[in-house]
Amino acid sequence: MLRQRFVLDTSALTDTQTRELEGGTLDLAMGGILDIIAEGRLHLGISCYIPYPSVYTEMREFAKNNGCGEDTLAKMDTWLVKKTPDRYEVKIPSKIFYDYVDFMRGRINKGMNVAEDAIWESATECLFRTTKAKTRHEIEPEIERDVIGGIINSFRDKYRNALRYGILDSAPDIDVLLLAKELDAAVVASDMGIQKWAEQLGLRFVEAKSFPAMIKEYLKRLKPEKMNTI
Repeated sequence: MLRQRFVLDTSALTDTQTRELEGGTLDLAMGGILDIIAEGRLHLGISCYIPYPSVYTEMREFAKNNGCGEDTLAKMDTWLVKKTPDRYEVKIPSKIFYDYVDFMRGRINKGMNVAEDAIWESATECLFRTTKAKTRHEIEPEIERDVIGGIINSFRDKYRNALRYGILDSAPDIDVLLLAKELDAAVVASDMGIQKWAEQLGLRFVEAKSFPAMIKEYLKRLKPEKMNTI
């Protein structure tokens, strides 16, 4: 079996679905996944990288802020290979960035449309409810804050989803892709934006929730006796 390399996004260890499958609490889940990674490294030569310092800092802070103990943090430092991506030498086709800019423009326009719809809806609903008008065509120019509040909250959720879903929106996301490209490694994440652009760059992608089971399967096939220790 060829030795494999994986580059982990923060979501590879913090994904909610993965947490439920591997232990329930974040500390148990992260510790369990890191134990599996350790077995894979020791017995199969599998290497799991994490971009440094961007993703490493993000993951470590998330773990500390959510009750993970020193043992889990020590496992992170021991079994994940910290490496800074070579941002100058990794070659990315210009077509990828052209498509990304075009994609971002479409998302921004969609966000603007959502905003316009919310503004019209809130203004019309408020005016209609605070007057004696029987139809919205008869409304008077009066506004009620309670009505606007609920609609604006809905607007914020829609706006956030419209702009962020499927988009690379942070430096750590880009570092994951660059490092995977540099190492010819698979990307492990639950982020849809990373998945989309990993496919664009021709990188292998593994869903975070499937990653531990995949390593276990490798271990089971090659060293069945080790499964009892995982």
